[in-house]
Amino acid sequence: MDSAYNNAIKFTKLHYENFPVLSFLVPKKLQKHVAIIYQFAREADDIADEGNKSVTQRIELLNSYETAFKNSLNGIFEKSFWMALSNTIETQNLTSIYFSNLLIAFRQDITQTRYSTFEDLLHYCTHSANPVGRIILELNKITNNEAFYFSDKICTALQITNFLQDVSIDFNKGRIYLPIAEMKKFGVTENIFLLKKINSNFQNLMEAQVQQVFEYFNEGKKLLPFLPFRLKHQIKWTINGGEEILKKIVKLDYNVLTLRPKFSKLDLLKLLS
Repeated sequence: MDSAYNNAIKFTKLHYENFPVLSFLVPKKLQKHVAIIYQFAREADDIADEGNKSVTQRIELLNSYETAFKNSLNGIFEKSFWMALSNTIETQNLTSIYFSNLLIAFRQDITQTRYSTFEDLLHYCTHSANPVGRIILELNKITNNEAFYFSDKICTALQITNFLQDVSIDFNKGRIYLPIAEMKKFGVTENIFLLKKINSNFQNLMEAQVQQVFEYFNEGKKLLPFLPFRLKHQIKWTINGGEEILKKIVKLDYNVLTLRPKFSKLDLLKLLS
């Protein structure tokens, strides 16, 4: 099991995210748990998202992954990774349904490529993003429902920020996370994604989405008083980063069809201030 945890830490450090998952703000005693949870989510996400496998193949692989997860909760381990994850869930008193919810979202990524309304997108976030925040809170022994509510706001904001950041990447994978109703409201059709040439309609659409996400971040900041020192600064750093990505989108005049805003190492350091 120790080997599985060490491999998870290596795995986590090798994968790019907007923020270091195992930053210096994560207490050492929690790093192996954060890493094994990250590996679980990253591997499942890669099944849904990476490579050239067919929809059927991806579903089969994800089903197998889910079966291995469920077996691990019953003490049946296909490999040491599952033993370590089960140990983390048990010893840290984590809610296993949050892990199952992530798998629901990854399966949805395989089968659903459009979202009719913003509410549909929010429902997706209840499975894809919000469970992660709740797991992190539980790791830090926080189970307050009010804290969960504000955490959900932050996680939803981060998820939608990622969608706005990756509009072009997602379209190349056959997906559009900008709600159809919002696109119609601003006179934007899917043709613009093919042409990769923005116009005022697209800019107005993106401006409205960005403003909406800023409001979610602002509401989510009410979580900070619930948090211990290290986690408070980790989450504050994360919020700052999400807002900075939104600001970069604005500075690009919302041209996310040909440009992808992201951080440099200097940006990450500035966000700590």
